[in-house]
Amino acid sequence: MNTKTVAVIGLGYIGLPTAVALAGAGHRILGVDTNPGHVQAVNAGQVPFLEPGLGEALQKVHAAGLITASEQAAPADVYIVSVPTPFQGDHHADLSFVMAAADEISPYVSKGALVILESTSPPGTTEAMSERIEHNRPDLAGSLLFAHCPERVLPGKIMVEMFTNDRIVGGLTPEAAQAAQELYASFCRGQIRLTDAKTAELSKLAENSFRDVNIAFANELAKICDYLGIDVWELIDLANLHPRVNILRPGPGVGGHCIAVDPWFIVDVAPSLARLIHTAREVNDSRPDDVVAQAQTLIHEVRAKNAGQPTKIAVLGLAFKPDVDDLRSSPAITVADKLAGLDKVELLVCEPNTATLPPILTGRSNIRKVELAEGLQDADLVVGLVAHRQFRALSRDSLTVPVLDACGIWR
Repeated sequence: MNTKTVAVIGLGYIGLPTAVALAGAGHRILGVDTNPGHVQAVNAGQVPFLEPGLGEALQKVHAAGLITASEQAAPADVYIVSVPTPFQGDHHADLSFVMAAADEISPYVSKGALVILESTSPPGTTEAMSERIEHNRPDLAGSLLFAHCPERVLPGKIMVEMFTNDRIVGGLTPEAAQAAQELYASFCRGQIRLTDAKTAELSKLAENSFRDVNIAFANELAKICDYLGIDVWELIDLANLHPRVNILRPGPGVGGHCIAVDPWFIVDVAPSLARLIHTAREVNDSRPDDVVAQAQTLIHEVRAKNAGQPTKIAVLGLAFKPDVDDLRSSPAITVADKLAGLDKVELLVCEPNTATLPPILTGRSNIRKVELAEGLQDADLVVGLVAHRQFRALSRDSLTVPVLDACGIWR
């Protein structure tokens, strides 16, 4: 195998596992991040977030001297950009992190270097990044290789799927796509399909938009069932008996760094054409309000028995999905924030995977982060928002107060 020096720009939930996977294949890795805490952690062989299996893998390559971290880029054979691509308040893509990464590596790139954008991006972003770097380095125009390789891993299973999932590699040129394929083949056992960069960019957006649309159907069905007084979980179980029906499970909304964000990138580039995708986003973004409305109904019932007393609500979960510590774009946080804004309410927040509350909740005097046992003991109402394993282990019959199970923890 032809080993490379690879600079991975961004040591977050995707960048660090990618760096570790490449180091495990024998490449020498420089991880670059603007967060000094992440840099210090990696240089100590420690993972700054929760991801099963990543800690052990990092310790192994760290002990072998195959990975170091810095706040500054350096010369390398390959640069992988894995930085956030959020959307702005108007749902337009914010590519400032990608362009900042391009500026960061521009002084160090050399003729023949391969630059890969892993960040999920609107079609045309890889080309825009290449133009930025070549503008910064006109002496290298036409001599660099640019490709896009979107990640397709599931948080909580990244250190399995990083190696087994099929990958899509899109190059600005066939030569760039081939070079990127050879790099990923050094650790990826899945099939690696080659295409052009713009198609690769849209493929990732299409994958997550497909999932978002299907989740929106389940969430809209949950709202209809609530209106009609029908148990949505029973309804879905019955409908899914059909051999060609597979309705997903509803929840309090959609969060994370992909599904809640990526569809907007398609809407952004084709607003008049992406009507279904746009509507699905609106349905899923409205789910926290639906959950709060259901909670208010139960709060009124509780207060009918405890007049004049603040209603204590045990909120189970803040992460965007079960068994992770990732709070990005989590609808559970939105629900908690809206519940805390109600009159005469105290929130007892149980999130076993984080040590502190997120900033949006820390400023509220009526919110406390508590252990699960304390929350359940003191609560007048339980609102289940995330199906963490600690919550799934509870018996529904052990809960003696009203329960709003927004995500099917006990179904």
